[in-house]
Amino acid sequence: MDISVVIPLFNEVESLPELTSWIGRVMDEHRFSYEIILVDDGSYDGSWEVVCQLHQQNKAIRGIKFRRNYGKSAALNTGFEAAQGNVVITMDADLQDSPDEIPELYRRIIEEKFDLISGWKAKRYDPLSKTIPTKLFNAATRKMSGIDNLHDFNCGLKAYRKAVVKNIEVYGEMHRYIPVLAKWAGFTKIGEQVVEHRARKYGKTKFGMSRFINGFLDLLSIFFVGKFGKRPMHFFGSMGVLSFFVGLVMAAWIIIEKLNHIARNEPYRDATDNPLFYIALVAIILGSQLFLTGFVAELVARSSSDRNKYQVEETV
Repeated sequence: MDISVVIPLFNEVESLPELTSWIGRVMDEHRFSYEIILVDDGSYDGSWEVVCQLHQQNKAIRGIKFRRNYGKSAALNTGFEAAQGNVVITMDADLQDSPDEIPELYRRIIEEKFDLISGWKAKRYDPLSKTIPTKLFNAATRKMSGIDNLHDFNCGLKAYRKAVVKNIEVYGEMHRYIPVLAKWAGFTKIGEQVVEHRARKYGKTKFGMSRFINGFLDLLSIFFVGKFGKRPMHFFGSMGVLSFFVGLVMAAWIIIEKLNHIARNEPYRDATDNPLFYIALVAIILGSQLFLTGFVAELVARSSSDRNKYQVEETV
């Protein structure tokens, strides 16, 4: 099969017939073999009934329904598990992504050998309250991830080589960082394509301002797990040793200074009267705690079932 189109949806009953019909026309015009996987993330507006009707009309359309709303990441991860196409395309169900972009995305994955192509909606139809935080969010993600060539990490329209979606796990709200997850998994050929952003035709957005706070916290999680997930002692241990050493040096300085004053018969103050003493004490305690945290995290990591699970490109 050439293409799997994975579409997470939540209360998008009006747009589904138009969207699937549009995708079908594009696929037929280019003679692609395809499947459309609609993942209903706990809709209550009749979306699932429409999905069932579409499946009866076109067997290339498949549906997966969650019992409740789990979020976009869960829907994408489930869709990725079900996808069978050599190239996997994701898009939103609100008609703001154009299926006309699919042929070029497919060509670049197949001919240019990209692992992942992310869409970039250079011209957006969103208010400033959404576009300005998005720009800041993307700038921070570029800086922390090292993926400098992407302008919009959160664009729903993306194309993947099949191996990518089968070797990453999308959970929580990590759908914003799929390019980062792919990079940490060893898929480094990541490109970008300018795509059309269409004004929302039906319904209303499902995301509020809280997504930017959650998104930043998720970015920190990905950065830590991706870099130190298999060696947490390198993170906690190094910070602990540094803090302990700084505290130890300050404590030694206080003792040496006091002994020096005693040797010269000069007035001196007790160590507990010196503010530096308490700073040193906190640094030593904090360093010990960080070191122990790294030790415990290392034990947990070594007990993990995937502690020796690595991404293998190919074997001969």
